[in-house]
Amino acid sequence: MAATVTTTATTTGKTWGGGNEPMGASYGKMMMWFFIVSDALTFSGFLASYGFSRFKFIETWPIADEVFTHFPFLHGVDAPMYYVALMTFILIFSSVTMVLAVDAGHQMKKTKVAIYMLLTIVGGLIFLGSQAWEWKNFIKGEYGAVETSGGAILQFVDTNGKRVSIDAFAANIPSTRVQKTRSNGVWFEESNSLGEHSVEEVIAGFKANPDILIRTEWIKDKKKTVLSREESLARLQDAQIVVRGADLIRNEYGHKLFADFFFFITGFHGFHVFSGVVINIIIFFNVLLGTYEKRRSYEMVEKVGLYWHFVDLVWVFVFTFFYLV
Repeated sequence: MAATVTTTATTTGKTWGGGNEPMGASYGKMMMWFFIVSDALTFSGFLASYGFSRFKFIETWPIADEVFTHFPFLHGVDAPMYYVALMTFILIFSSVTMVLAVDAGHQMKKTKVAIYMLLTIVGGLIFLGSQAWEWKNFIKGEYGAVETSGGAILQFVDTNGKRVSIDAFAANIPSTRVQKTRSNGVWFEESNSLGEHSVEEVIAGFKANPDILIRTEWIKDKKKTVLSREESLARLQDAQIVVRGADLIRNEYGHKLFADFFFFITGFHGFHVFSGVVINIIIFFNVLLGTYEKRRSYEMVEKVGLYWHFVDLVWVFVFTFFYLV
């Protein structure tokens, strides 16, 4: 019986070993798309969880316009959402420069690719610095509040409803407060660090200033509920701890889950931006060294561009969920 000889089609010039390119995409770009889809599902889960938690505690959820009011070099100026909008614009603009870098790569214009990549890197670094500055203000706080034994947050306002810092009215009472640490605590307990003011000092100062009222975290008609002077004095008797700023345990702005989600989701996105900046820097130096010029292809710039556009798109959703809705 004669032997049967099978021949295979020539795959010369094909990126994929099998000789096929699904949807005309190279192997590298296809894998980048797989990563983007899987990462998009991860972010979708985080944002969905945030949405469920927010609407479950919608009556006590912090109002973004009252939380993100800072702007660099404008201390004391109420600028709700201005800086967040500026951060968003910078990140979106960096996506535009990335598009221009990819287009220049298609035209094999090395100098233009390098310039636009550099602008993209600068935009990413500015965004990361802005996010770090925002975190610093969010953690530090500005006005302070007190937390009751039931976990409710009580803020202080004047008769016009404007927030008042506890530093402005807290009394100065000699105190013998001792910070609990594992070295001196009972049964090796360790407590949160003591703030600048004690609950007693806040209560004494509140009683001495009749023009100050308490605003609860409960929202009615899109505004926090302000108590009368008598209701404020009665509610303040249940105060347990002075809260300044926000962390993973306490939050002067309202429900503690808001801070938890804020740190986790914006931090996770910030890590993606940081990773993108590092990758862009590597690609930028490869462009300067002429690596892609020798290959006669700037596809690597296009692949990292896909990732950068994804990061920008995710921020649009984060911005919408956290700051606008």
